Parts: sequence; C-alpha cells; structure tokens
Amino acid sequence: MKSCIFCDVIAGKLPRTVIFQDTDVIVIKDMYPQAQVHLLVIPKKHISELVEVEDALLTKLFQTIKMIIKQEHIANYRIVNNGKGTAIIDHVHIHILGSVSKHRNL
Repeated sequence: MKSCIFCDVIAGKLPRTVIFQDTDVIVIKDMYPQAQVHLLVIPKKHISELVEVEDALLTKLFQTIKMIIKQEHIANYRIVNNGKGTAIIDHVHIHILGSVSKHRNL
C-alpha cells in the first residue's frame, strides 16, 4: 500500500486537531475547511471505499457523526462522502460541514 495521509494522521505522524477518537474512529478538523465548521470522520482502519466498510463500522461512523453534531452544537450541517473516482484521499472519510447556507454549492 502506498503512503496514506489519513493513516499518517491517525498514527500521529502529521499535525491534526482531534475532536474525538476511540479504538475505531477519529474525528479531526479539516486542514483546509470548506465551511465554518468542517470536520472529518475517519475509520482508523484503512478502507478505500465506503461500500467496503463492514456494517458494524458503518453504524459506528454514523453514531459518531450524530454524537459530534450534538456535542459540538453544529447547526445547518451537511454530511458528505465522496465516492470512488471523486475522493481526493483513498481512505474512507465523511465530512461534517456546519453553518452552511442551503444555497451554497459544496
């Protein structure tokens, strides 16, 4: 496997601002935010494609998203995943974008 920026972030090799983490998931602030609030929910296990994520982990990812939205009081949010061929980083991650206008294209 070639080098993965998210695997390096998870390993602590690159700077990041951690909002939450447990044994399976890490939530960090995006280094190049596209909204007032821009968080990334990332499984710690390297998985390239959302459709490859086991159901239990997928459930945990969305439970984490729900918890973070409540805990951080994120309003006007969008949840985004870029699939195969559109994702810049080949490691599953889900964006939480907060304080987003419904008219803004992201």
